[in-house]
Amino acid sequence: MFKNVFSVEGRIRRTEFALSYLIYFGVLLFTVILAGVTKLALFYILVVIAWFAGVIFRVMQGAKRCHDLGNSGWFQFIPFYFIVMVFVDGERGTNRYGSNPKNIESYNTINEIGKKEF
Repeated sequence: MFKNVFSVEGRIRRTEFALSYLIYFGVLLFTVILAGVTKLALFYILVVIAWFAGVIFRVMQGAKRCHDLGNSGWFQFIPFYFIVMVFVDGERGTNRYGSNPKNIESYNTINEIGKKEF
């Protein structure tokens, strides 16, 4: 989990996607509170840096989540597609963006009963 977070290569699960958003909002909230309490210009600059880095981080993680669904990373900019990214399970097996992060094969195991030779 959380390998190459600033890369758009590969696929991520819903759990990693949701955790990345929680981490982003936690860091941003912490820096905003810190800036509000101290009222120092340095911390306001830190808020802007955290926000900018967070936007890049969220776009990269969103692209990987779109890849898990079998779509281009540009799909994350469709309004309300975020709901699909959070609640819909990714494609089973390997797609053109990489292997399944859940390590679930693309075949239905019930159909394989009795067909394997030992």
